[in-house]
Amino acid sequence: MPSSISAFEGTCVSIPCRFDFPDELRPAVVHGVWYFNSPYPKNYPPVVFKSRTQVVHESFQGRSRLLGDLGLRNCTLLLSNVSPELGGKYYFRGDLGGYNQYTFSEHSVLDIINTPNIVVPPEVVAGTEVEVSCMVPDNCPELRPELSWLGHEGLGEPAVLGRLREDEGTWVQVSLLHFVPTREANGHRLGCQASFPNTTLQFEGYASLDVKYPPVIVEMNSSVEAIDGSHVSLLCGADSNPLPLLTWMRDGTVLREAVAESLLLELDEVTPAEDGVYACLAENAYGQDNRTVGLSVMYAPWKPTVNGTMVAVEGETVSILCSTQSNPDPILTIFKEKQILATVIYESELQLELPAVKPEDDGEYWCVAENQYGQRATAFNLSVEFAPVILLESHCAAARDTVQCLCVVKANPEPSVAFELPSRNVTVNETEREFVYSERSGLLLTSILTLRGQAQAPPRVLCTSRNLYGTKSLELPFQGAHRLMWAKIGPVGAVVAFAILIAIICYITQTRRKKNVTESPSFSAGDNPPVLFSSDFRISGAPEKYESERRLGSERRLLGLRGEPPELDLSYSHSDLGKRPTKDSYTLTEELAEYAEIRVK
Repeated sequence: MPSSISAFEGTCVSIPCRFDFPDELRPAVVHGVWYFNSPYPKNYPPVVFKSRTQVVHESFQGRSRLLGDLGLRNCTLLLSNVSPELGGKYYFRGDLGGYNQYTFSEHSVLDIINTPNIVVPPEVVAGTEVEVSCMVPDNCPELRPELSWLGHEGLGEPAVLGRLREDEGTWVQVSLLHFVPTREANGHRLGCQASFPNTTLQFEGYASLDVKYPPVIVEMNSSVEAIDGSHVSLLCGADSNPLPLLTWMRDGTVLREAVAESLLLELDEVTPAEDGVYACLAENAYGQDNRTVGLSVMYAPWKPTVNGTMVAVEGETVSILCSTQSNPDPILTIFKEKQILATVIYESELQLELPAVKPEDDGEYWCVAENQYGQRATAFNLSVEFAPVILLESHCAAARDTVQCLCVVKANPEPSVAFELPSRNVTVNETEREFVYSERSGLLLTSILTLRGQAQAPPRVLCTSRNLYGTKSLELPFQGAHRLMWAKIGPVGAVVAFAILIAIICYITQTRRKKNVTESPSFSAGDNPPVLFSSDFRISGAPEKYESERRLGSERRLLGLRGEPPELDLSYSHSDLGKRPTKDSYTLTEELAEYAEIRVK
């Protein structure tokens, strides 16, 4: 008999059975007994069928009968209207009479079922044809099942193979379904229905398709823009069966990976160094897929770098390159003294071309880079080297017994300066500090030659300046001849001039009174005679000393004094700069002013 057999609840089942015994026994009658769940009579198992007495257990009354002929050694049993409680082990015992009785250890297990058996291949791969079968037992000679497929639309047309005999003598009804699955068919619920004609019996079974397919990335960020220092999340999600291994990579370096449907890559406080292309790779045993996303980190320009010639000779071509890095690209500007020299928009480099540099091009320049996230600037200096140029403000001037010569030279690199007195065959250079004082400010070199006792007959003075690019000479013009006049008049002449001035003022006053003129007796500076005094000799860096001299000159012009002016020593040194006039100068001025006031009254 088959080791196992199945039947739908409410139908019947025929358990095929054959047995044998030795031929020499030759029994007159052969009897048989079917037991339920136990082969030993002493255990009093339920009797399913007994040929001698037809006495059976109540559970099998009217449900069991023998289909086989025991005389022909056929013990096939038929059970009708089976129910779940009839499921179990069935044993057969042969009875040949007397002591020739034997219970076979072989048995058949009856399984009462309610669903068809759908057989799906162990591996269903998308794109590969598969065969799915529906199998139901067909061991009831009284009822034959009919099969139909449920939910197979779009998969294929079923083919009924028919009734098949199994190896142990049982029978099954089989229906086949052939189709090529897609990834969309994964999880599809496919059903099979077994029905029995002329009855209300119907049984349905379902199976979900487990379709294997390679990954497809279905969720991912588009291009991402982030500000420097912000937080960025990159998401990658894939559809596959089985679950894929998701990997985030950048430039071949694995950043994060996990077996999951989706994987999030967190970037805290992103920097420009993290700007670039990120790749998500999804793979399983059936294939792989990958996609990329660009991360653009927005940031302010870096401090510009300047490459180029910083020292040039007058007339040469100078090329200066200013470059920076930012996102987005910046506006680059090069300017000097608030004047824009070159600019570009949305470029990382700016080239400044000066075809023929001039001394005026020397100085500080700025390269400024800016975008909507910030601004950075770099200062650089261009040094233009050129031959000396003696400026027109160079001259000589006399005061009392002193002559001072001013030579202002513009040059780069710093030149040497020498004063020549051709008539005396004398040359004085800047190393002789007793006579020459020099001071440099930027490209200007100011040298002052002081000669004492030369006011009566000032000599010709030539200023010569030289550096490695050339030599320049200029005869310094003599200015302020009126200074010599005061030196020649002396103190006596000044007192006489003062007396004459007082007399003129008194005469004018008396004349106006006689004519009853209503004008004010006071006088203004415009009533004074045009007496000229030495103009103040200004040197940058000593403003207070010469401002005092100018005040003294104004007081004299207002009072009409012709006396000897206070002594002014113009042969100052560097330590003299910023000193005030002597006390004697102020005392003399106060006495003169008091005397003039009495006379006017």
